Amino acid sequence: MLAVTFVDRVGSGLAEVTAVLYFTYVVGLGTAQIGLLLGVSGAIGIAGPPLAGLVADRVPLRPLLVTVQAGRAVAAFALLTTTDLRLLLVVNAVASLGNRASSVLTKLYATRVAGPDRTRYQAVNRTVSNSGWAVGGLVAAAALTAGTTTVYRCLLIGDALSFVAAALLTLRCTEPASPTRAVAQGPRPAGPAAADATETQGTQTQGTKTERIKAQGTETEGAKAQATQPEGIKAQGTAAEGTGKPATVTPWRDRRYLLYTATEAALFLDDSVLKIGLPLWLITATSAPHQLAPLLLVLNNALVVLCQVPFARFGATPAKARRSLLPLAAVLLGAGAALAASAVGAPWFATGALLLAATAFTVAEMLHAAISWELSVALAPPQAQGAYLGVHGLAQAVQRSTGPLAVTAAMAAGPLGWLGLGAALAATCCAQRHLVRDADAPALSVAPVTVSEH
Repeated sequence: MLAVTFVDRVGSGLAEVTAVLYFTYVVGLGTAQIGLLLGVSGAIGIAGPPLAGLVADRVPLRPLLVTVQAGRAVAAFALLTTTDLRLLLVVNAVASLGNRASSVLTKLYATRVAGPDRTRYQAVNRTVSNSGWAVGGLVAAAALTAGTTTVYRCLLIGDALSFVAAALLTLRCTEPASPTRAVAQGPRPAGPAAADATETQGTQTQGTKTERIKAQGTETEGAKAQATQPEGIKAQGTAAEGTGKPATVTPWRDRRYLLYTATEAALFLDDSVLKIGLPLWLITATSAPHQLAPLLLVLNNALVVLCQVPFARFGATPAKARRSLLPLAAVLLGAGAALAASAVGAPWFATGALLLAATAFTVAEMLHAAISWELSVALAPPQAQGAYLGVHGLAQAVQRSTGPLAVTAAMAAGPLGWLGLGAALAATCCAQRHLVRDADAPALSVAPVTVSEH
């Protein structure tokens, strides 16, 4: 799966650098039309994570991921076949849905394969992802020096082919065990005991022995469920008692998980700050040389590649992840202060402050990634991991749509705006720490339970 991630991100690096130029110089769209195209497709793409997570709890994960990759390839090729804005809106919306869905499905795959080591696996996966994006971006930057229509088309074809390659590589991966379908095979007992066991597990039968076993099993399972499920899930189970129907576990009724996801959307703002806020602030409000802007992005990428795996230890367990929220709050507050300070002083001072801010936001990015990977899974019941991670994926999707607005609003307020943003993010960390205060309880990180057929 790491190879899948690398190939996928190489293609993304090719496309992200090229797409806007292609729409401008080859398709002939104006600035407003490009904004409409990207804005509408981005908004539609928000539905990708919850839809993918919901489906992933009901069907095998590997073929679903292959299907999504194939759909992304078709959409990428389709972009090259039309210059009509309406068709481009449809195609780009499909591509956006696929991109967001793929991200959630990859995370779910890692969760099921890596088990307790999921945070470290995700750290390695993110390192590989950044490396792939850097390779794709460098190739695109070198190719775009020619600036011809053929080059633009070739780079986008490379993006489409990367999805084809990712789908083929995914076919070679093993299907991870799913908590909703995992069945442990055991030796079948012989003689009358086999019939009793089969009747107890599979069907309603007559006889006091069977009824007693069923009653004991129901009481035991209910007690375990009440002991291990988060508050939102307990409420769902209680509401379903007496109906004779199994309770449907859904994140949309889990108020704590929804609030947690809302705080996550704010903490993912580092992405917009690094990609949009820093370059614009450097150019419009500081005396630092403009050549520093791309170097700040290089610094961010290099630090993530070098340090994300070591940072995984801060989210190794739910308890460690919760404790790490306070250091994260301090780093975000300091990052905002550094950006505010960069508007004052000589070029050398502004340069130093911007480097410090970029480093601090990158540290916050890596620290939050480790915390988020652990808590988003630990707070989800095993039988609905896909649905819960799909809802959690909304945090990044919403941030990508609203983050630029929040960052530009902070910029408009000047240095005080950055101080205010840093303070707001620090307060969000403290609120999230209170929200997941029982995250160190064994109930939130129990291993999936498999049920034997015999």
